[in-house]
Amino acid sequence: MGGTEENDKHEAEVEKKDKKEKKEKKEEKQEEDGGKEAEKSKEKKKKKDKEGKEKKNPEDKMDSAKLKLKLEKLDTKMQALMAKREEILKLLEEAERGSANPSEVTHPLAA
Repeated sequence: MGGTEENDKHEAEVEKKDKKEKKEKKEEKQEEDGGKEAEKSKEKKKKKDKEGKEKKNPEDKMDSAKLKLKLEKLDTKMQALMAKREEILKLLEEAERGSANPSEVTHPLAA
């Protein structure tokens, strides 16, 4: 009779292991599915972006007011870039002068 108790315990342990394995497999499958869903959502976004780009109104290319706005926007960006360019050139010249005459360069705290 003691043998049946041992068999019951053994069967209970086996069932626990089986349940644990099933749970782990289920979790792994969910993780894999989650990765696939993320890929699918990225693909959907790409398709939407393409569709949005294709839906641009071709009449906008003929509308002078919209074209003027685009031109002004580009001019503003170009002016900002030119200012940045000038600033960088100035810094470059200072750096080159500093490396050419290291004895003339003074420490900012020495003044």
